[in-house]
Amino acid sequence: MSEEARLVLAATGIHPDRSRQLREEMGAAEAVGGLASGRLSASARVRSAAGIDAGFVSERLSRLGVRPIFRGSRGYPSLLDRLPDAPDVLFLRGTLPSVPAVAIVGTRRCTGYGRSLARAMGAEVAAVGWATVSGLARGIDIAAHQGTLDNEGVGVAVLGSGPDVWYPHEHRDIGLNLATNGAVLTEYPPGTPPEPWRFPVRNRIISGMAEAVVVIEAAVKGGALITARTALDQGVPVFSVPGDIGRPSAEGCNLLIRDGAHPVLGVADLIEGLTLVMGRPPKVPLRPGGTPLLEALGETGSTADQLATDLELPIAELLGDLARLEASGTVRREGDVYSWTRRTA
Repeated sequence: MSEEARLVLAATGIHPDRSRQLREEMGAAEAVGGLASGRLSASARVRSAAGIDAGFVSERLSRLGVRPIFRGSRGYPSLLDRLPDAPDVLFLRGTLPSVPAVAIVGTRRCTGYGRSLARAMGAEVAAVGWATVSGLARGIDIAAHQGTLDNEGVGVAVLGSGPDVWYPHEHRDIGLNLATNGAVLTEYPPGTPPEPWRFPVRNRIISGMAEAVVVIEAAVKGGALITARTALDQGVPVFSVPGDIGRPSAEGCNLLIRDGAHPVLGVADLIEGLTLVMGRPPKVPLRPGGTPLLEALGETGSTADQLATDLELPIAELLGDLARLEASGTVRREGDVYSWTRRTA
């Protein structure tokens, strides 16, 4: 199917399930010359029904500073492309990051503690050179985005509306900042309103773009838990911040941990855990308080005995940590010296 036809279909903003069905019909119709049993091809039917012209769509996108990215073409996110239900066309403001990305999500009705923790984690992920992905929603999402911008990091906001429709509207400035220093991404064309059903659908993009998902405060029913469950289905590691068992905003996080998510007990614990599951060290040296073991290795490496002394840890515990890092490929050992394994993003 031509990119023009795919862009026209994406510009209708119809439900993704129907979009996939029409793409198949359009491909089959075009394969036999655009006509089937004397009827218009599916491509023509979509154009006729929606009154959409590919040239008009392209011009409108250009005016908005938005460009389409087609699945299977250069620039389409490689992690997202693995998903069977990945969007055929993405509408992009800005530039997608080339570094590993971590999704940070949670409830809109968060506590002050959850909000401050999300901002701190967003800042620390940015500090070590990774990108953050979230949904620009109120609560945990926007706090994570703010933390990313605090440290001049790279962020990606995935919208449940068109690329020109900011929801909630008060997050417009942060969204524009992210588009300048990262990306704003959606599968919905310009003008698409933020209807409730679109947000659970878009969550597969948030988890699909990340190498790990972090959940900070989530109720049993809500978008954050949908994102986490989707991530687990996609084989993406999930981290969850435990909370009081009687608090509704912690119930979802606790259930995730019960079902196998990695518990995370703070900012430093998160970075060390991410390093283990992502199998790569941070791209820049960690600041004091970042990840003690990896920070202690420094740029030149260290022996286990020296690390045990510097960190005041029992040698048996330290050797276990080093063995896990070595098995994941995060560190290597040459003789008695452990050091970071240098990898590219």
